[in-house]
Amino acid sequence: MISSLLNNLNYGTILLLMLLESTVIPVPSELVVAPAAYHAAGGSLNVFLVVLFATIGADLGASINYFVALYVGRPVIYKFANSKWGKMCLLNQEKVEKSERYFDDHGIVATLTGRLIPGIRHLISLPAGLARMNYWKFLLYTTLGAGAWHSILAAMGWYLHAIVPEDQLEATIEQYNHYIVFGILAIVALAILYFVAKKYMKK
Repeated sequence: MISSLLNNLNYGTILLLMLLESTVIPVPSELVVAPAAYHAAGGSLNVFLVVLFATIGADLGASINYFVALYVGRPVIYKFANSKWGKMCLLNQEKVEKSERYFDDHGIVATLTGRLIPGIRHLISLPAGLARMNYWKFLLYTTLGAGAWHSILAAMGWYLHAIVPEDQLEATIEQYNHYIVFGILAIVALAILYFVAKKYMKK
C-alpha cells in the first residue's frame, strides 16, 4: 500500500503519508517530500502546496500520538512498543524512552527541535502527551519544526530536478540525506545552546 502511494504522489497522498510518518508507521519523509518537490519543479505539482500538505499531515499524525499518550498513558505505550505490532513498526521501548529523555532534557522546545532529528522525529509527540504539554503550544512547535524539515527536503528535491534523472533520484536523495542530517544536527545543537543560554541569562 505505502509503495503504491509513494509511486502516485499528489497532495492527498503526501498528506496521508506524512500523517503515517508522524504516528508510528515507518514512512521515510525524505522519499515523499523530496520526490514531490522534484515533480513540482517539472510543473506537475506546486512546491509550496507540497510543503503545506506535508506539514498538515505531520500535524495530524503528531496530534494522534499526543492524544493517545495523553489518554492511555506510559504502560500501554510501552506494551505496544514491545509487542509484535510495535516491532513491525520498527518500535521498541528503548526508542520511546530515548524520545522521553530528549523531551525531559530540552523541555517543550524539544517538540520543535525533535522534529528535525532522525529517530526522534516521529516519536517526540508521545512524551509531549505524557507530560500533558499545552496542546496549542505543542501544535505550534510541531508545525514550525515539521515545516522547516519539509522545506529543507523540498528545496533538495527542487534542486535535484535540474541535475539528476528521475531513475537516479532515490539513490541521490539517500546520498544527500546524510549531509542534510549532519547539517540539521548542527542547527539543532546551536538552537539548544541558544535556549539554554537564554534561560540562564534570565536567571
